Amino acid sequence: MKKIKKILLPDLGEGIDTAIVSEIAVSKGKKINKDDIIIVLESEKASMEIPSELNGVVKNINIKKGQELNIGDLLLTIETEDVVEKEVKKTPIVKEHLQQKTTKLEKTKPETKNLLSNNGTYASPGVRKLARELDINLNIISGSGNKGRITKEDLHGFIKTQMYARKITSTHLEPDVDFSQWGDIDVKKLTKIKTITGKRLSKAWQTIPHVTQFIESDITSLDLLRKKEKSKLSKKDIKLTMMPYIMKAAVYTLKEHPVFNSSIQNNATNIVFKKYYHIGVAVDTKDGLVVPVIKDVDKKNIEELSKELMVISDKARNKKLTPADLKGGTFTISNLGGIGGSFFTPIINPPEVAILGVSRMKSEEVNKKKLTLPLSLSYDHRVVDGAAGAAFMVSLSSFLNNPQKLK
Repeated sequence: MKKIKKILLPDLGEGIDTAIVSEIAVSKGKKINKDDIIIVLESEKASMEIPSELNGVVKNINIKKGQELNIGDLLLTIETEDVVEKEVKKTPIVKEHLQQKTTKLEKTKPETKNLLSNNGTYASPGVRKLARELDINLNIISGSGNKGRITKEDLHGFIKTQMYARKITSTHLEPDVDFSQWGDIDVKKLTKIKTITGKRLSKAWQTIPHVTQFIESDITSLDLLRKKEKSKLSKKDIKLTMMPYIMKAAVYTLKEHPVFNSSIQNNATNIVFKKYYHIGVAVDTKDGLVVPVIKDVDKKNIEELSKELMVISDKARNKKLTPADLKGGTFTISNLGGIGGSFFTPIINPPEVAILGVSRMKSEEVNKKKLTLPLSLSYDHRVVDGAAGAAFMVSLSSFLNNPQKLK
């Protein structure tokens, strides 16, 4: 039996709410297979390809080239023999709620059929009715009920989150002032990435109680080691900075102090300790700050990290990052060493609980051969107390003081 299946725009990753259609790779009446690319999108942060999650024939295309899309927008409809494929292959741009949705569609037991809406969302009639009245798309809500069912509490939680987000936004509206009355001005529109980043940072600052811990670490021996290794790697066209060593030191410290590699959830009633180490690296681009993630730092050596940093930084500055490059971070490092300054107070990148700020290394006034590195650690005081913050910095500094520990 042939069925008509809607394909909606999935979650594109943290901080990406909208994207522009740059290419439509299918046409009406064309047969496509699962994982075939159907559209290509461009955002301020990344370019991305959206694949189909099933086989079928394109019945209708609901978008146009150049159109701006939001999460949950209808892309196209497909006529398929089955409602869904039995398996949905994970892709970098498809979030878990899509897999949950296809699983829900496969349920055929009589007692659960009345919970399925036409688009496959698994929820009770009462929840669907309330969602319709409030014009809320259930496809963007993750269900916590049995078998992924969206409960009334899930819907209420989503509503509260949206109301709170609007409240935060409204409190930051600046009054429109005619500054030209005092002299010449030049008005420029903020880039989309700066607008998105600004909203995220404002919310993080408003909702997370920040504490920042400072330390100066002796990196004299580490810098000598780096210069020695730098000459070797330069023959392979690999640029070796201090960053890979800081990342390795951070991972060793995170293993000793696992609370810094965690996240809180369920209204700050649970804490999730992560056993993987994915380090976000803040990269300053001409359009604004982005934070690509280097995965499994604990499993990579200095040379591998150096090569990956070169690749990811180049992708960031040329707007070639994919949503997968921006997801999954457990701890972030913001390095301003190339610019200058001493200490600063970095803002935490949710849902992480800590961020490390790195400033420019400097030589001591008395002993010019001694190099020190100013470090600034901001952490979530709901999870981390002051003693733990100080212990983390002492441990981190110890690893940087003794580079043999980083091998």
